[in-house]
Amino acid sequence: MLEQPMYALDDPAALRALVAAHGWALLVSDGGPVVSHLPIIPDPADPGAAVLGHLAREDAELHGLGERPVVIVVQGPHGYVSPTWYEAGPYVPTWNFVTVHLHGTPEVLGPEETWQVLSGTVDHFEAGRPEPFRMGEVEEYARRLAPAVTGFRLVPTRVVGKAKLSQDKPAEIVERVIGALDAENPPLARAMRGG
Repeated sequence: MLEQPMYALDDPAALRALVAAHGWALLVSDGGPVVSHLPIIPDPADPGAAVLGHLAREDAELHGLGERPVVIVVQGPHGYVSPTWYEAGPYVPTWNFVTVHLHGTPEVLGPEETWQVLSGTVDHFEAGRPEPFRMGEVEEYARRLAPAVTGFRLVPTRVVGKAKLSQDKPAEIVERVIGALDAENPPLARAMRGG
């Protein structure tokens, strides 16, 4: 991803918040290439950009997980921006987005650590529910399935975060874009407001 200082997203807290809010990620490795979609969560033991995740054992084998570098792509709010919203110009359409690429070689976890990742992932995504489900409710059944899963921890050796949110436009145009996005794409409008 092209790194541009104007759009750099490099605050560790903001990166963790992005992963926490948008945990459906893309894992890419150079074994073909191989691409998998999977859930990830911020590693609670690391205040930086480390993440925990899991995927089917067969997918992990295709990636050579733990043997070679990967990139995990986390996509936050994004959307089309019409030049008609600018009420100025000339301009062309663009795409505003928030994303982070986490580069590194994952550490493959053992069975008990993988169980902790599975349980922690469920806890993370159930946290906002009125009556959260817990893995302990079906532990015997879930532990029978767990050997088909590979858990991992990635401590990135390189992090490239980008928040392209009309920073190159005058403030009055940014406000008009936010106003249009309030109706069409509220998550992107919130990101542009800094929330």
